Amino acid sequence: MAPAAENDGYSLNGAVDASTKVVVVGAGPSGLMLACNLVRFGIDVIILDDRPDKTSAGKADGIQPKTIETFKQMRLAESLLRNAARVYDISFWQSTPEVPLNRTGRQIHYPDHLVGASDPYILLAHQGMVEDLFLDDMSSRGAFVTRNSRFISCSRVAGTKMLHVTYEDTLSKTFKTIQTEYLVGCDGARSKVREFIPNAQLIGEMTNASWGVLDGVIDTDFPDLWSKVAVRSHVAGSILWIPRERNLTRLYVQLSETDGERVDRLKATPEYVMQRARDAMYPFQLEWKTIEWFGNYVVGQRVANHFMDSDARIFIAGDAGHCHSALAAQGANTSMHDSLNLAWKLNAVIRGISKSSLLATYEEERQKIAYDLINFDAEHCKAFAAGDAALAKNFDDNIRFISGVGAEYSEGMLNRNKHSIPNRLQPGALQLPAKVTRYIDANPVDIQLDIPMLGQFRMFFFAPDALAALPFLRFVCDGFYNGTLMGRITSQASQSYQKQPRREAPSDAFANHSRYTAVSDVFTLSLVTKSPKFQFEIADLPKLLQDSRWTLYLDDADTPHCTDKWFGTLQNTQTGIVIVRPDGYVGAINAWDLSASNEARRWVEEYFVFMV
Repeated sequence: MAPAAENDGYSLNGAVDASTKVVVVGAGPSGLMLACNLVRFGIDVIILDDRPDKTSAGKADGIQPKTIETFKQMRLAESLLRNAARVYDISFWQSTPEVPLNRTGRQIHYPDHLVGASDPYILLAHQGMVEDLFLDDMSSRGAFVTRNSRFISCSRVAGTKMLHVTYEDTLSKTFKTIQTEYLVGCDGARSKVREFIPNAQLIGEMTNASWGVLDGVIDTDFPDLWSKVAVRSHVAGSILWIPRERNLTRLYVQLSETDGERVDRLKATPEYVMQRARDAMYPFQLEWKTIEWFGNYVVGQRVANHFMDSDARIFIAGDAGHCHSALAAQGANTSMHDSLNLAWKLNAVIRGISKSSLLATYEEERQKIAYDLINFDAEHCKAFAAGDAALAKNFDDNIRFISGVGAEYSEGMLNRNKHSIPNRLQPGALQLPAKVTRYIDANPVDIQLDIPMLGQFRMFFFAPDALAALPFLRFVCDGFYNGTLMGRITSQASQSYQKQPRREAPSDAFANHSRYTAVSDVFTLSLVTKSPKFQFEIADLPKLLQDSRWTLYLDDADTPHCTDKWFGTLQNTQTGIVIVRPDGYVGAINAWDLSASNEARRWVEEYFVFMV
């Protein structure tokens, strides 16, 4: 039976070495995504990691289109885009007893008509390069990982909602205690934090399928070295080729199948894996100039039956909550989006902007994605074993999910009124990429990227005819002043951020975040219109939209227009509203005739009743 976080589970002498709002255990991609966002939001956080340093090579390496978009929204993508390899296509090779190894097909990895991603490729880079994005950003804000620190236990402080987290400083061999309000375990499949959430064990199956993983510089005459390649050999099973940064190539080499006999780990050496790869790739030459990293894993699909405790004080994210194969480059991507989902919710609750019930949506939403992932992963592994046709079909059937674009949430408190209207944004899904022109400086921008992630909601007004919509816009905007629900939320947020401001980095001076919080620290308002620029002035708009001048957009930069992509059909006699959550997911969407401004204002207020 797993220990619970109770005082009788660990002896405390009452001494506390540090206090914070959140303790994050684990400084991999999941833990750093969480900690980096909390630091940016201005929340006190301590990050514990038992390793002496960051990841230097290997581990997770595939960054999917949705994660690329997130890094862009966080203004962190530049170095990865510059230094990582990019994969746009996948080729399929197969050998049989009768036919030697030959290419059987090639296709675009993320076709626009199926995925529609603004970055339709995979970025390939070792895990340490991703960790560097977060570590560098955090250090610029005065936050650092506490290394050589092994999590031991946590216990509740009697009569309070506080936790005492105990860890070992492995250099000094001393034990230390942190008092915290929240604990998040991003400490991998063998998570110790998970043990302190009652009945949170991983549920699922481990298979006999195992794979060896090699990162190195290859000498070969194989022609598709710089494409992603799926190989099915009748001699030595399956191989997945992944081009990487710095002239590296990663090979996933199948050592045993699901229904076969598992290969002994002692036998699964780099030399054994290399020879198996050579056998599979015959008649092509295959040698290694250098090997940077080697790994071996057994395929399993498991999900924790809880991602948080009943008091919403202890959470797990990433591999601590879900385990699966590495073949589709999903692990780090899904893990980081677990953390992104949790970070803004913790920020809102800690600041008193939202009721604590918001935190329950973390498990509801991310556990659903975890189950979607392992169901896909099980079929994906079977498709690898079944051959090219099955694998190609599996890719086509699941390509939106693989890219991250198709990871969608169910109807719930944050995702209202899912619908079946064609060609309209769906609550619980992502914004569709679209180009618009910023009114104030005539810059063409991507609407889904232009507003930075600051922990705030984005509310887009779509008014095809801006002048005709002015009475509608004025009435809805009046609902954000003091005395209204939206006004009270804004007031609470303002008080909180004055007391505990966001933590700025020197680079933020160029980002001008105040442009996006001029109206509220919790809402960024935006207007998108098809009206030409000469027809109206910023001074014609309601005061709140005048103050939001940096998020006033002309819908003239793309075909089809952003309005048509997001709403399908929106008449000149209508106005639409899209509420976008702080993590970039659509929360709600609706449209009204210009005479129905009262209904629209009530609709906005009803969405935000979960807040103060």
